[in-house]
Order: sequence, then structure tokens, then C-alpha cells
Amino acid sequence: MKTLKNVKVGETATVARLHGEGPVKRRIMDMGITKGVEIYVRKVAPLGDPMELNVRGYELSVRKSDAEMIEVQ
Repeated sequence: MKTLKNVKVGETATVARLHGEGPVKRRIMDMGITKGVEIYVRKVAPLGDPMELNVRGYELSVRKSDAEMIEVQ
């Protein structure tokens, strides 16, 4: 299973599935990350956390722990 955490800087991935429970999953969906959405990884902080993404035309920072819950193709 490939997750958003494994996507390299400069690559684009498509969301296949969201893992996680209740409020955490809801928060990810509220950020606009839903099945079928393309996510472009802009950069990753020097220590690896957080990741800066482009989703639906806006910039978003996501923690690595949240990125692990997003399965991509």
C-alpha cells in the first residue's frame, strides 16, 4: 500500500482511499482530501514534518502521521 507519506517532492498522486477513524478522517476530508483528488507534493520540511501540498488549487500543510492515513495511486 502506497501512502501520501511515500510520495516524493514534485510528484503528483491520486487519492485512492482514506484510512483512520471518526474525527481524524473527517478532518482530512474537510481539508478537501477525498477519493479521486489529485495531490501535488510541493515540499517537505527539513525534519520531514509537515509536508506542504497543493490540493484543489490551494496550499495545505499536513503532518506525516495524517499523510500515512491517505492511500494513493
